[in-house]
Parts: sequence; structure tokens; C-alpha cells
Amino acid sequence: MSYLDLPYQIDGSGRTATTTDRARRVRNLLEAVLFTAPGERVMRPNFGSGVPEMLFDSNSDALATAADFLIRSAVQRYLSDVLVLAALDVSRNEGELHITVTYSLVGEEDQQTETFSRGGV
Repeated sequence: MSYLDLPYQIDGSGRTATTTDRARRVRNLLEAVLFTAPGERVMRPNFGSGVPEMLFDSNSDALATAADFLIRSAVQRYLSDVLVLAALDVSRNEGELHITVTYSLVGEEDQQTETFSRGGV
């Protein structure tokens, strides 16, 4: 099966790029959900997790709890048909936000772990 490659791009033949790698597609979808701010997409104003707004907030237990809740609910809402979330770790270190997600693809037992990082300062 062929999937739309994310982020959106044009391939060498001038057509929309596609991929047959399901794991890569799911990883890219996960990154899109994590780092899209609600309101950023015109036709889907609720899409995203709110993580980009947290980059400039100060460290606190409340922020860590909020980040965990926002990410889990966004992943469940938008990606529950393609992945099962097993573990989530959100940490901040010197102006960078690190999100480690452990998940398995729906219908598969092997778990995958991906770490996403964004700098805010």
C-alpha cells in the first residue's frame, strides 16, 4: 500500500511524494500531531497537541502534567486507528523540549520508541 509522504513534498517526477513504509508514515503522523498548534490548520482548527506553546513556559510539575495530558489525548484522538501508545516521557533541558514516545502499530506487537526534540530558547 502506498501512503502520502509527510511532510508534504514533491518527488522527482513532479508528483506528490508517497511512501510504502508504514512505520515511517506513522512516525511522521506522530510528529505532525505533536508539533502542530491548535488553530494552525484552517480546515481542522482543533488538530494538534498544544506542545509548541509550551516551549517558552517555565519548568514546573504542572507543566509536565499538562504536557502529558495534552499529548496523550491528542495521540488518542488523531492516531488511535494507527498506533497504540505504550509510554510517554516529556522532559525539558536547557531550553529544549524532549518527547519520547513508545508505541506499537495497530495489528503489530513490536514496540517502537521515537524521541522528538524542539528548542524554544
